[in-house]
Amino acid sequence: MDYIKIRFTNDFGQLGKKFEKTIEDVFRTINPMFTLAERRWTPQMDIYETPEEIIILAEIAGVNKEDLELEISSKAVKIFGNRSEFFRIENATYRLAEIQYGKFERILYLPSPIDPEVVSASYSNGFLQVRLAKLALDKSHKIQITEE
Repeated sequence: MDYIKIRFTNDFGQLGKKFEKTIEDVFRTINPMFTLAERRWTPQMDIYETPEEIIILAEIAGVNKEDLELEISSKAVKIFGNRSEFFRIENATYRLAEIQYGKFERILYLPSPIDPEVVSASYSNGFLQVRLAKLALDKSHKIQITEE
């Protein structure tokens, strides 16, 4: 007889989310219109750095520039938006439905402090590129000492 290993945890929030996502994925393969909750997806991203800057590259094909937003602090970048679903063909039977639609949000914690005033972003061919200037931490400043 085979036994099923059962694990108990106090963290039902994470386990519930994983279970909900698994159930949704199973039913979505049967009918792509099926969802348990508001659809969310996670775009793929790369972060790399040079001595002068940090560069983020996000793959977000099909997202209109108007549906895309960035929030930047000295320690993190939040990229969020919405990809609208393309029209569906009536009377079609879907055999595969992998393209994800709906809202997305990624918060990326940066490896070095950046200057939030020196940022550029461009969007081309489905890729968002964000360039962030690093703060120069090793700069020394001469302070004049005055007499009282």
